Amino acid sequence: MTDVNTVLDQAGLTNEDVRAYVAEWFAVTGAERIEVVSAADDARLIAEALEAGELLPAGEGSYYSRSYFKDTARAEERTIVATADERDKGTYNNWRPSSEMKPKLVELMTGASKGKTMYVIPYLMAPAGGPLDKFAAGVELTDNINVVLQMIRMARVGVEYINHLGNDFVRAVHVTGDLPNLGQGTPDDKRYFVTVADERTILHFGSSYGGNALLGKIAHGLRQGSYDGWKNGFLVEQFMLLGISDKETGKKYNICGGFPSASGKTNLAMTLSPDALGDRYHVEFYGDDIAWIWVDENGVLRGFNPENGVFGVAKDTNEHTNPTAIESIKPGLGVIYTNVAYNEKTQEVWWEGRGEKPTDLDGWLDWKGERIADRSPETASENWAHPNSRFTTTLANVPNVAPDYDDAAGVEIHGIIFGGRTRDREPLIRAINDLAEGVYDGLTLGAEATFAADGLEGVLRYDPMSMRPFMSYPEADYAQHWLDVVGKATNNPIFAHVNWFQRGEDGRFLWPGYRENLRPLVWLMQYRNGEVQGVETPVGVIPARDELLLDGLDEQTLADLDTVLTIDTKRWQQEMGYREDHLKQFDGLPDAIWEAHNRVAKALDEA
Repeated sequence: MTDVNTVLDQAGLTNEDVRAYVAEWFAVTGAERIEVVSAADDARLIAEALEAGELLPAGEGSYYSRSYFKDTARAEERTIVATADERDKGTYNNWRPSSEMKPKLVELMTGASKGKTMYVIPYLMAPAGGPLDKFAAGVELTDNINVVLQMIRMARVGVEYINHLGNDFVRAVHVTGDLPNLGQGTPDDKRYFVTVADERTILHFGSSYGGNALLGKIAHGLRQGSYDGWKNGFLVEQFMLLGISDKETGKKYNICGGFPSASGKTNLAMTLSPDALGDRYHVEFYGDDIAWIWVDENGVLRGFNPENGVFGVAKDTNEHTNPTAIESIKPGLGVIYTNVAYNEKTQEVWWEGRGEKPTDLDGWLDWKGERIADRSPETASENWAHPNSRFTTTLANVPNVAPDYDDAAGVEIHGIIFGGRTRDREPLIRAINDLAEGVYDGLTLGAEATFAADGLEGVLRYDPMSMRPFMSYPEADYAQHWLDVVGKATNNPIFAHVNWFQRGEDGRFLWPGYRENLRPLVWLMQYRNGEVQGVETPVGVIPARDELLLDGLDEQTLADLDTVLTIDTKRWQQEMGYREDHLKQFDGLPDAIWEAHNRVAKALDEA
């Protein structure tokens, strides 16, 4: 049995609170060995994972992993927020008492890492040296080397981030479990993914995949972080964050926003300026998935991306949809692919939407590891890659990453946008000047479910602020917290709702999307500055046709522009009834939100 103190001494881990926590869980899990890791260990750990078959080579400096076939996405029904106070129970946070969940997890984890190495991952979910450091530091314990390698890419990893913090760190324990024997999706399901929010403790059992296992990412970076933010005056949201520089005026604008799964968030976060506008506008990438937001001592709304990498959905990522992502996963960058198709002979990877499907099937395995050439006629058309397959790369690999992405002070937030996936009703963009109406709009954001959520596609549901799967406290308190935090800002951040997905009667998209989405965002900043006036509607201000930058758009898009800049009042009136039913779920919703709802409903009735 490893001597814990000797290992921690050799690793330079001096924080006594961390040391006690590590020793406690080393005993509980029954691991055989212990190892403290840092980012400097990556190359050695990669070599060990390749030797053990946990990773496979995917060309020069790239790697491939395959998770258990029943372990391919977050499992919302098994994800729980636990506290000692039942008043923390919300509609979506799947609350349970911590007195019930903690003993259950300890029992499941006891002895469950027998014969394995316990890896100690000290991490920071923030640029180092910032005002929220003590909320961003954590120590993940895991028995899975692939989790270690993914965390090294997704967080800042090393003892230097936690030695000075005393007890101000998140305790995050991950035990993989016996994956083939956990009863996934049955009444005997043994998986539990629990955030004990009021104790800043995360206990996840029964997975090796993504948000279930990379505890710094969603469990800490979103759930625990948002609970801490509620108690300490900042916001933590599933938001992208980008910067737009106007080379003509020298002004720079930063926009964050929530987009539920399959609504174009990553593609927008990593977008580039359209060719026709490239001489004037430059886009910088900050983050595609999470933003921590606060108001500084000068009254300025600020934010940063707590992550150090991108855990991107591979499906439909290609040179047209997201050229920035493709540049971020070139050979030699240390990228890890998960659950894509893999050629064991050539070490190539492929996924649906990547390009033409290979016609020579020799060596190709699907995401389950089964030979594609051996498929029966009945299974020949099945996906080669899992719809929730991923690539993991660091922020430093993103070609247009902002030079100040690691600045502890964060960046000023000028705009907050929401965007679902709606065939009709929602115009291309509508600006919202009123704070309560902006928060109301976020609370009534609608989107389609995806494999990343719960294995369903095409099911419309409301997803407040795109945080439905990540809520850690009651929605009414959440709404009030938004009003309180953003209400303190004096730098005039503006809200907006965007929709890239309007379709014509023939089913085609009416807006080209992708890089062209920069155009309405530029209009939004011009509107915020008073440079354009827009057109007032009951649901916000939309651009006048001649206010949008239209250079370089094709004739069909120009012909469809009037449609995507139109408000369908009857459809909106129908929507208001659905929104009212949705909001009634949240007991104690602030009066300001209901007043905003009633103002919009009345304006529609009078239109």
